[in-house]
Amino acid sequence: MQVNHKLSKLGCAIALAAGIIMVPGAYADMTGNIGVFSKYILRGMTFPPTPPPPGKPTPPTAENDGTAVQGGLDYSHASGFYAGYWGSNLSYGNDTNTGFENDFYGGYGGKAGGIGYSIGLIQYYYLNVDDSNGLEVDASLSFGPVKGRMQYLTNDVAWGNAGDIYWTLGYSTKLPKDFSFGATLGHYTYDDSNGKYISAATTRGTSAFRHLDLSLSHPIGATGADMSITYVKGGEMRDGTDLKDGIVFGIKYGFSI
Repeated sequence: MQVNHKLSKLGCAIALAAGIIMVPGAYADMTGNIGVFSKYILRGMTFPPTPPPPGKPTPPTAENDGTAVQGGLDYSHASGFYAGYWGSNLSYGNDTNTGFENDFYGGYGGKAGGIGYSIGLIQYYYLNVDDSNGLEVDASLSFGPVKGRMQYLTNDVAWGNAGDIYWTLGYSTKLPKDFSFGATLGHYTYDDSNGKYISAATTRGTSAFRHLDLSLSHPIGATGADMSITYVKGGEMRDGTDLKDGIVFGIKYGFSI
């Protein structure tokens, strides 16, 4: 756990270093966004339509099965350094089991020929949610409308073991009449050792398909906001639990600072 502690310090250091360069001047850009969504489904985690049978464990739930308000800020510098923050309210099935997710991230990105790349860290910090604060190494490669990404978990948390990797492959394109389409395929590879919160016996296999998200969006007139609908095809959890399909409606407004 000493290595993970150092990585946590490293994550804070990178975020701080990225914050230091957030000064007014040329070759810098700062944007923000705020949105309201019918649900918050994280990495395919969908809300079960019916309660489990007696004696059976409670299936995985959405991060928020009710209305979720989400927003963030992003800073990018011409040198390639970037930093940002994103947050969302949480509710796990009832009004008393609520919390808030805070994501702090920073890193470096650029292009080599026609290939884009980035490497950074994401620190997850939760309010009123136990044993969930985690640090991930975040790396991606992109070419045109296609982007591959991996997020490597560095410490044990209630939702994963150190060494777990979340892989995504995304595609986005413009459609006629100002519509946009996006698809994201999510897959997990699991660490096979005992974690602090998740035992090796809980993990059925070394990897599993987690979800497929299909999204369609369109601007709302000249307001600067977009409306969207996302269909989530649920996959499988690490213990073999099948995830249900879900639909998320949203309105999101982006702005420059």
